[in-house]
This record gives sequence, C-alpha cells and structure tokens, in this order.
Amino acid sequence: MNSITDVAGIRVGHVQRVGEGWLSGVTVVLPPVGTVGSVDVRGGGPGTHETDALDPTTLVSTVDAVVLTGGSAFGLASAGGAQLWCEEQGRGFAVPGTVVPIVPAAAIFDLGRGGDVKARPGADMGYQAAAAAFASGDHAAVERGNVGAGTGAVVSRGQFKGGIGTSSITLEGGVIVGAIAVVNAMGAPVFGAAGPQPSARSVVPPQRPPNLASSAREPGRRGPTLDARRRAPGPQDQPGAPFATPPQGLNTTLVVIATNAVLDVAECKRTASAGHAGLARALDPSHTLADGDTVFALATGAVGLDRSTEQARQVSLITLQSAAAEAVRLAILDGVLAAESVSTAAGDFPRYRQAGE
Repeated sequence: MNSITDVAGIRVGHVQRVGEGWLSGVTVVLPPVGTVGSVDVRGGGPGTHETDALDPTTLVSTVDAVVLTGGSAFGLASAGGAQLWCEEQGRGFAVPGTVVPIVPAAAIFDLGRGGDVKARPGADMGYQAAAAAFASGDHAAVERGNVGAGTGAVVSRGQFKGGIGTSSITLEGGVIVGAIAVVNAMGAPVFGAAGPQPSARSVVPPQRPPNLASSAREPGRRGPTLDARRRAPGPQDQPGAPFATPPQGLNTTLVVIATNAVLDVAECKRTASAGHAGLARALDPSHTLADGDTVFALATGAVGLDRSTEQARQVSLITLQSAAAEAVRLAILDGVLAAESVSTAAGDFPRYRQAGE
C-alpha cells in the first residue's frame, strides 16, 4: 500500500477536531510489543516528551507507542492518554503492580490556526488515537492529508496547507522500510521535474550487498512541474527566489521510520539520523532554528540482516539506512500533495497543488 503499515504489526491511528476554533489532532504509531526504537532531534525548536528514554545508553530499549501531536508543547499532554491506553493493555516496562509504557511524543506548532489558541489536543485525544491505531488492524490503509497531527499543519511559511504523508520501500530479502511524516515545515517542498520520484542513487549504496537490492514504490500522485531544488511559488515569491515573507509562527516536521529488520537501539539511532537526510532533500530550508524536526526509528525485528561478516553487516545497514532516507523524502512529499485547502477564522491555507494549476 506504499505505507508505513506495510511493515507487519505497525498500526496508525488518527484523531482530529475541526471547527469551533479547532484545527488540530493526534496521530499514534503503535508497533508490536517488543519493538526497539530510538530518535534523533535536529530542529532548533523541538517540542518533545520522553525522547531521552530512547538513547542507546538508557535502560529500556523498546517503545510501546509514538505520539505525534498538534498543539505545540501543550499538545504533549496527549502522550499521557496514549500511555494510559497502553497500561490498560499491559504494554510497557514491568514494575511491581503495573507496567510503565514507554511512549515518546513530539509536537508541531499549530496553535490558533483554527481560530482558538486554546483548542489543542489533550490526554483524551491521545487515548482515542491509540485505541484507533489498535482497532485499525494489521496492514491497514493510512489516511493522509488533513488528519491526525497533520490537521493544522502548513508549509512554506504558512502559505500552503501541509499534512500527513506516508511511504514504503521494499528491499531484497523481505526487508521493508516505511515512514510516516507530519509536514508542518517553514521550508517549501522540493520536487524533481516529474514529481516525487524515488532516487535509485539514494537507495542503493556504492557497494551493492549480496542479499539486498532495493525497489521503491512511489506516491501515485505528482506535484507541480518544478525544476530540482526549486521552491514552491508563493503569493509574494518568485519560483526559486528567497522567501520575502516572515515566518508564520513556529514549525516542525515529525517523522516515524519503521522497519521489520532486526536492529539494536544504536542502529535505530543511526537509522533515525539517516532519515534526516531525506527530510533535508524534501524541504528547503530544513532543520532551522524555527523548526523542531524530529525523526523516530522503530525496528520490529522480524527479518534478520546479513551479518555473516563485518563488511556484509555494514553494507546491509547502509542499504537500509539509505532506503530510510528515501522513504522519509517520499512521505514528506506525499503529505504535501495529500493536504487539502482549509479556511478558518485564522486565515486561508490553500492546497499546495494550486501553485501549479
């Protein structure tokens, strides 16, 4: 389905509110029990919760859910709801009398975009999104665009609507790498001449591994015909020219990468780091002081990589991490193309595709 849910056991749930001052929501990525995870935060203005627990040097290596939310730092309260849902299901680190679910979270800035600055997600929406993820079932289609944490997202300094996007890449040997992105970037999307095509160069490393040959599945829709490295034109900008308008609030692109490969926490950390390369290819500029760009990486451990020799291990990991970068790039562009126009008391946010129509 060209989705993060192509990775067996990964489920996604969205909850959102629109109208009466609301334009925000929560997305929960629910992995199988025992999934290993880590994170890499690169933006200058992050809003995160419990990301320190995902460091390779800490006690717990597994992740029970990842919460992506609107509402800036206020919206991080939604993680408590997802954590409660996980506790009720017995998912978490066992302690006397209960479990402590490991539920990291990250937020985008969408405050006031629906008209009411106090309309932001809380614990109830986090709980509902976790329950929706579980109810969706394995290999379920993922809603894209104006849903979940992407409901109030915008791009290009607020000139166009952003949203949720997803993608997957299948590697030889049964390894799958998928990504989901909440695109709320200060920067503009970067398309090639034919749209968001996968780049073979970014998937296959110089030394082709004996057991991993990649094949990427690209989004079905195409963006405006723009030269490579050309920004989306805006009301006050010429294509390819520096932005003339000031930033509209703060921004953030949030990503979750998932793979069915066997990875330890340090390898998940490196995979999350590789994902930032895809983010930088898809958005210009990226990782700014006004962005909170954050990439999580999850490994379900269903398929082993070739570790017969140290060279084979390195080549296998390079291939997987190159695919992760490409999956992130495609998910971000998919999120921009899937978003639809929205008008609220705070303003009009047209769909990006209008720029090329």
